[in-house]
Amino acid sequence: MATLAQRGVNIVEHPLVLHKLAILRDRTTSTKNFRQISREIATLLCYEVTRDLEMETARVETPMGSLDAPKIAGKKLVFAPILRSGLAMVEGMLDLVPSARVAHIGLYRDPQTLGTVEYYFKAPEDTAERLVVVVDALIGTGNTAVAAVDRLKELGVKRIRFVSLVASPSGVAMLRGAHPDVELWCAAVDEGLSPDGFITPGVGDAGDRMYGTR
Repeated sequence: MATLAQRGVNIVEHPLVLHKLAILRDRTTSTKNFRQISREIATLLCYEVTRDLEMETARVETPMGSLDAPKIAGKKLVFAPILRSGLAMVEGMLDLVPSARVAHIGLYRDPQTLGTVEYYFKAPEDTAERLVVVVDALIGTGNTAVAAVDRLKELGVKRIRFVSLVASPSGVAMLRGAHPDVELWCAAVDEGLSPDGFITPGVGDAGDRMYGTR
């Protein structure tokens, strides 16, 4: 994993992640496979974003004896997918951390202004007391990422991390500029943005490709 420490960006360069991302980029990849592989990459990214969780020891009785074994300490995580494309990804993360709680953040990008509009938000009651991992397939302009983190901080959340498949340099700069305390994990940071705000070369519209809506 290559870490751009000065920018708080962790690019996960595991061979499996890179291979699966290449399949996502392919315009001929089917809706089913795009959705499934997005989920698989999210599982691998989740492994990295949770690498430094606080641990504690607990006494465990095995069939052959007993020992003090490490377990995750504190309250369970909250995964916060941004609708729609975060949904498939969060399922892959729940495969790895099935006890995590889930918040849902409904945001869409205004096609004229490229700004964001919130249409749905629901989070566990004690979200502010937990580590929250925001999940979105792409960070293009960065507006949606910033709006999601803004909303969580309004609840009093102090510990936030962000997971994405692919980001743009300007999207990274937008997120890190607005929220320098929020670290990002992703599979790639691509070249830039098209005039209509899509990452290039990117993967296209991740939501449409996941759910076959275009």
